[in-house]
Amino acid sequence: MKRFRPGIAPTLVVLVLLPVLISLGCWQFNRGEEKRVMLANYAERRAAPPMSAELLPTTADPAYRRVQLRGSFDAEHSLLLDNSTRDGKAGVELIQPFHDQSSGLWLMVNRGWLPWPDRRTPPVFDTPAQSLNLDAWVYLSPGATFQLHPDAQSGSWPKLVTAMDPAKVWPELSREGFAHELRLEAGPAAYRTDWPVVAMSPEKHLGYAVQWFAMATALVGLYLYLSFSQPRIAKRTDQKNKKKEKPHGNSDESSQHV
Repeated sequence: MKRFRPGIAPTLVVLVLLPVLISLGCWQFNRGEEKRVMLANYAERRAAPPMSAELLPTTADPAYRRVQLRGSFDAEHSLLLDNSTRDGKAGVELIQPFHDQSSGLWLMVNRGWLPWPDRRTPPVFDTPAQSLNLDAWVYLSPGATFQLHPDAQSGSWPKLVTAMDPAKVWPELSREGFAHELRLEAGPAAYRTDWPVVAMSPEKHLGYAVQWFAMATALVGLYLYLSFSQPRIAKRTDQKNKKKEKPHGNSDESSQHV
């Protein structure tokens, strides 16, 4: 019967790496389940009829709910959300304050994506001056947006930003408004509105989880193989070394003199 003789170095490596690999696999699996629930919730609420904007402040879970709006945009305070691409082309998302007449509520409405091919000139957009009837839906970010550095503070408009948080914008405008972003549906005043709901699908998260668990399994398998095979490998090495050694001892030498 083979004896289990693990080495110190392999044991330390396994003790460090195995929990990391398993935790990464569990995180990816749980993240995939969260995305699956998120997409199911999105599909269900996007199929429902729109609610009145008056109900937004009292709605406990407004994520992805459709909202019916009637009012006008504030053309003087536009935000351009940077680092957005469509079909490999660079652009921005146009976000503007919207005053809903029925509720009196200020809302931060994302009108969609528009191209910005030349950074030397500002992006071109227009803002309807008349009152509009619009359909939108509430967007809640699944996590904080990664930023290399905070957006520069500027008093000029429109502002170029890399992250959007309406709760931080309203104090700059000396207004009280809804704390979450609304995204327009296709229709009047909308630009390109084909937003991806999630950046990575649940299937991709599951695939990454399988990879991490497979790596953990391979690590354990290699550790067990080396631990059971180490004595036999050491024995073979000793035998090879003995064969290479030259025999030592006394030898008789004879010489003839002519």
